[in-house]
Amino acid sequence: MNEIRILKPDDMHLHVRDGAIMANVIQDTARQFARAIIMPNLSDPIINAFKAEQYYRAIKATSTDLEPLMTLYFTDQLTMIELDKVKHSPHIHGVKLYPAGVTTNSESGIDSINDCFPIFEMMEKKGIPLLLHGEVNDPSVDIFDREKVFIDKYLTNICKEFPSLRIVFEHISTKEAVDFVSNSNQLVSATITPQHILLNRNDLLVGGIKPHNYCLPIVKRSSHQKAVLNAAISGNPKFFLGTDSAPHFRSQKESACGCAGIYSARTALEFYAQIFDENNALDKLENFASKFGADFYGLPQNKVFITLTKKEYKVPSSILIENQELIPFYAGETLKWQLSSN
Repeated sequence: MNEIRILKPDDMHLHVRDGAIMANVIQDTARQFARAIIMPNLSDPIINAFKAEQYYRAIKATSTDLEPLMTLYFTDQLTMIELDKVKHSPHIHGVKLYPAGVTTNSESGIDSINDCFPIFEMMEKKGIPLLLHGEVNDPSVDIFDREKVFIDKYLTNICKEFPSLRIVFEHISTKEAVDFVSNSNQLVSATITPQHILLNRNDLLVGGIKPHNYCLPIVKRSSHQKAVLNAAISGNPKFFLGTDSAPHFRSQKESACGCAGIYSARTALEFYAQIFDENNALDKLENFASKFGADFYGLPQNKVFITLTKKEYKVPSSILIENQELIPFYAGETLKWQLSSN
């Protein structure tokens, strides 16, 4: 198959930041995606509905081609009144929980998951999705084990205590996460990034540290990489597309304490097309990219179509934004698929 036409997909996990970088991120995203779940972990987090509506308007002022699906940053100060605003907002679609310190701009996150149970109960009653960065923030836990420990220590109990709570286990990176989601009820789902399919820890560490392959959750050994791939191409509606594309300037990545995040928004759909094609699963790409996520969030499926062509496309080596470089995923390398508009 040298061409595929699918419903325009949605990116169910995206960082667009703010400031000068935002316009480029949105432009790259809108070429491929109709809608995107927008992460709230700005340097000034989106902690209430008022801020979410402001952020929504800022994104729409940048481009009307992408419909942003907003989220709140989970804090232990969330009230029934604030959750009512979330429930009745046409623009807010979930609340994102970050354990404090686990990733970029998570310093205002949660120190005690167990203390959040009263808020989980309110969210369950109102049908508001809980989006989870599923890693523990315990410094004694090995970084490669933090997702598994989160499942064992917290997520298993959350799902037991709140069986009607809609949960998205974001950017899963381990076989344990795949198995947990597969064996949970239909209200538990997961997003899958291109990097957790395409990379393992050798790609980060062998031959020198590759800072532009550094993300959180960190990429794992090849057995976990294979498990995540198999989940993506399985046709199971619990697993859907979420790039976790997260831009940082080159100076922020190539530093003594480099930022976590991979910028895939420029060619995200081409990555997925290549992955699905190489695994004889192109017939499953539309469901994974365009249907399963929308269905989970209770959104209508998009009506517009896009076309992908099996034709070589070279990823730019860098993207210049106000005299600073942004290095995209697979910079300078050649992909086998491209959007027909490229």
